[in-house]
Amino acid sequence: MGTDSGMQILRLGDRGPAVADVRAALRSLGLLGGEARSATATAPGGPLDTIPLRHTPLDTAPLETAEFDAATELAVRHFQQVRGLSVDGRVGEETYRALNEARWSLGDRLLRYDPERPMRGDDVISLQERLLELGYDAGRADGILGPETETGLRAFQRDYGLNSDGTCGPATLRALRQLGRKVTGGRPQLLRQSASFVDSGPHLIGRRIVVDAGHGGEETGFTVGETTEADLVFDLASRIEGRLAAAGATVYLTRGRNQGPSLAERTAFANDARGDLFLSLHLDSHRSEHARGVAAYYYGTGSGASSTFGEQFANLVRREVVARTGMLDLGSHPKTWDLLRMTRMPAVRLDCGYLSHPVDRLLLLDARVRSAVAQAVLAAVQRLYLPADADPPTGTFVLGELR
Repeated sequence: MGTDSGMQILRLGDRGPAVADVRAALRSLGLLGGEARSATATAPGGPLDTIPLRHTPLDTAPLETAEFDAATELAVRHFQQVRGLSVDGRVGEETYRALNEARWSLGDRLLRYDPERPMRGDDVISLQERLLELGYDAGRADGILGPETETGLRAFQRDYGLNSDGTCGPATLRALRQLGRKVTGGRPQLLRQSASFVDSGPHLIGRRIVVDAGHGGEETGFTVGETTEADLVFDLASRIEGRLAAAGATVYLTRGRNQGPSLAERTAFANDARGDLFLSLHLDSHRSEHARGVAAYYYGTGSGASSTFGEQFANLVRREVVARTGMLDLGSHPKTWDLLRMTRMPAVRLDCGYLSHPVDRLLLLDARVRSAVAQAVLAAVQRLYLPADADPPTGTFVLGELR
C-alpha cells in the first residue's frame, strides 16, 4: 500500500479548512458538483499550507464546517482509482499531492528544472510524453521535472532554433504543438530501454540490484505468534541477496534487521546506489478471510505513462513466484506510489502473500517456500536480461543452465 505520513489523514466525518481545500480540489476536477471560478486558496498549517488551488469552486459553506461526507469519500475513491493510488477513500500526503498535481495542464505555467524543489504535475507528464513522442530522451514520464527532462527539452529547443534555456514557455509550447509524432512502432521509452538491455548482455555480473525489505524498526507489520511481517520479509530479502550475489550481481539492502527507514530514505538509497533494478518486498494482511495470493506493482498511471521495464519485471517475478509456490495469482498492476515513482530505475513492489490467510501463512512460515520465492526472484531478474529467443518458460530457469 502507499505510505502517507507527516500530515493528519482526512477521512469520513472530518471537518475544517483542510476538508474544504480537498473538496475544492475535487470540484475543480469535476468529481464533485458545483460551479467553478478562478481563485487561489490555502489551508493553514501543515503540508496543505501555501499550495495553490486553481479554478477553485464556489462553496457557500464556511471553511470551519466543511464536512468530509459520503459524496467526498466517493469522489476521493474515484480519484485514487484513476490515479493509481491506494483506494481507501482517505486523504493523506500522497493523495493530497496527487490532487494538487492533477490541476495543472500544459501551458498553465512556465516549466523549468529546479534541483531544490522539482516541479510536479500533469503538465510535466504532458511535456515528457510529447518530448518522448518526438524522439527526445526526457526520462520516464513520471510528472517530475528532473535533469533528464531538462536535457531532453534543451535538445528539442536547440534542434528547432529556439532559445535553449530549458524553460517551457509560450514559444516552446507552440513548437511542441505544431510538430507531429516522430517515433512509431511502439512506446519510445520501451524502444530505448529495450536496446539498452539487449546491448548490456545476459549476465548479472556487475548489475546493481536494490532489495527493499518492507516495514522494519517500530513498524513490525502483521504479527503471527512471535514472528512479524518485518522479520519474514527481511529473511526473504537476505535469501534473495545471497542468490543474486552468487550469480555475480551487486546487491544492496535498504535496511538492516532492526532498522526502519522512511519511504524517502529507501528511494534515495536506491538512487544513490545507482541501481539497475529495485525490488520492494512485502507480505499483506486483510480483514477479509478470502484475501490471499501474490501481486506485483510497477509505476504507471493506468492511462499510458508507465515504467515499461518495471511492468515487464513485475510480470516476470510474479509469474515465477506463482509457478514455484502454487500460490494464487493476483496479477500485476500500475500504481503511482512514491516508492515506485521516485526511484530512477525499473522498480517493482512484490506482495508475496497474505499472512492473515491460513493457507498463505502456512506457506510463508515454511523456510523452503521462502527459498523458492528467492529462487523465483533470481530467475525473473535473469530472464529480464535474456534475449527473447533464449528466454525459458516460466518456472523452468536454473542458473547453471545459463553458465
